[in-house]
Amino acid sequence: MNSRRDYRNHRTALFDGIEEGGIRASPYGSHEIDEHDNERAMDGLQDRVNILKRLTGDIHEEVEGHNRFLDRMGNDMDTSRGVLSGTMDRFKMVFETKSSRRMATLVASFLALFLLIYYLTK
Repeated sequence: MNSRRDYRNHRTALFDGIEEGGIRASPYGSHEIDEHDNERAMDGLQDRVNILKRLTGDIHEEVEGHNRFLDRMGNDMDTSRGVLSGTMDRFKMVFETKSSRRMATLVASFLALFLLIYYLTK
């Protein structure tokens, strides 16, 4: 929630003084802008540039963090896929040998018991 407030403050500071159709007109007229108004406008633009620079830096850090998270998640998925593949290969070996049918029945009954207990406790 605090970041939303900061975003609004940055946005307000960035667009402060800009109305539809351009920057507010000077009370002196468009051709009679003195140096003081120019300096104030330059300072305002510099502040807006600094705000934009900070915002883009924050966005860059956020994107980098998300990319690291996605890389770790992809690596974890690859590891899980390898473990699951090895488990499936072992199950295939168990079901292919005739002497292991008793083992397959035992595994299936343990699995059914586990699922039953899981749903009863849920």
